[in-house]
Order: sequence, then structure tokens, then C-alpha cells
Amino acid sequence: MKLVRYGRPGREKPGMIDTEGKLRDLSGVVDDIGPHELSPKFLAKLSKIKADRLPPVRGKPRFGVPITGIGKFICIGLNYSDHAAESNMPIPAEPIVFMKAITALNGPNDEVMLPKDSVKSDWEVELGIIIGTKAQYVSERQALDYVAGYAVVNDLSEREFQLEHGPQWDKGKGCDTFGPVGPWLVTRDEIPNPQKLDMWLDINGERMQTGNTKTMIFSVAKIVSYLSRFMTLMPGDVIATGTPPGVGMGMKPQRFLVPGDQITLGIQGLGEQHQKVFRYKKAK
Repeated sequence: MKLVRYGRPGREKPGMIDTEGKLRDLSGVVDDIGPHELSPKFLAKLSKIKADRLPPVRGKPRFGVPITGIGKFICIGLNYSDHAAESNMPIPAEPIVFMKAITALNGPNDEVMLPKDSVKSDWEVELGIIIGTKAQYVSERQALDYVAGYAVVNDLSEREFQLEHGPQWDKGKGCDTFGPVGPWLVTRDEIPNPQKLDMWLDINGERMQTGNTKTMIFSVAKIVSYLSRFMTLMPGDVIATGTPPGVGMGMKPQRFLVPGDQITLGIQGLGEQHQKVFRYKKAK
């Protein structure tokens, strides 16, 4: 299944994508798509619905983050060896863990805002894991059983804030709009092997990132198992799993986002995102 939330910010309705790629209204079945609806039991109930019998949604409404009630937005750093190399950083022996602020969450096609005083804002296409079942000390062998599904994430990063203002990466990761997720949540049954997904990102139509999840240092199963040792993973938690090479920081000369840039990114089977970049302006 492909589950979505669509409509104006703060007033999104639940939806489902049918076999022809058309948006259908799911609000007659559920009020929203949140932690409760991500449980294996509830997803099994939803899977019995024939999407083509749901009311079609006319026009081209905005897509929001495909789930509500997200408790944690967890990220894994330097999880592709070639990205670590372009960043001039050693390959990690264990997953590097940091957090993005919940206020960074953004719809997949909403505009991206460069923070005040930003000079090094960067892009990162990443596979996002959506947790569906409470996970504590789970084995790597069983870890995928706790996953509800997957989504595209753009882990936008302000590199000066991240790397030149002390060792806390979070400062460059949690800026407003720096966490687009979606366009939809694709349930685990449609992605039998999350370690075999092509991924890419363009800036203004120019290819910047090309990769595949098979080159992850730490697999999806390893990440879920590892994190569950240090924190309880709850339904609705989002985990961004790292990015392949091709970020602006790794280029020679370096290249960073400027107002007017158009970002397009996607992952095989998970859809695409489209974002326009603008600069922060103080509200009147």
C-alpha cells in the first residue's frame, strides 16, 4: 500500500494511492494516519480495502508528511563509504546517530527555507524507515518485523551550523523545513528488500546524487536493531538512514543551495519529491 496525507498544512486528510497511481480519499475509513494506524493489525485491515472503490480526489492537492504524530526523527550519519570519503571523514565502526527536530518536518513538495545567515545549506537523499511496532532490544534478524514501511527523506543540512559551531551536528540538521518526508509511506510488503533500491537527486535538472541502498555500511535491519539498544523506538518514529555521494559539501569547488534552486529527488518504488528553495524572511 501507498498511504498519504493530503491537503492544506495542518488540515491534511488520509489517502491511498491506487494501482494506477491516482489519489483516493481514505477519510471514510480512518480519521488520519498516525501511530495507531501503523500497527501490523491495522495495516492488515487497510490492505483489504480495494483502493479503486474509494472516492477519487480531484485536482492536484498538496501532499503533507505521510504520517502524523511523529515522536522522534532519528538520523544515521556517514552510512555510505563513498559519502564518508567525499566528506573527508573516516568510515564509522558503529552507526553515527543524531536527531532532527520535529519542527524540521516538511511536506515532500513544500518549499525549503534557507535559515537566517545560512551560507552552506546542502541536500541529502535518504531512505526513511517508518516504525510500526514498539521496539526494545530487538535482534537484527527480527528487526524488519518492527517496520511499518518506507519513505523518501531529504536530510537537508546547513554545513556551517553542523560542522563549524562545535561538535553537535543537530544545529545544522533541525532547521525549519529541513526534513521533507514522502510523498507517501510505502508499506513493508511492497519493499521486500530495502537494500536494493536506486536513489537519486537533481538540482535544477542536473544530476548530483546517484546511489543504491545496497552500498549502505549499516543495513536497515542493523540500524533498527542498533537503535533499539539505546532508545525505545515507537510507532511513527522516522529514521533517515544516510546518503550516497554527491552532496554539495563534497564537490570541488563546493556548491550549496541558493534561493530559486529546484530540488528533485526520488527512490525506487517510493516516489519523488520536488522542492523550491527560498531564503528566510522575518515575518511582519
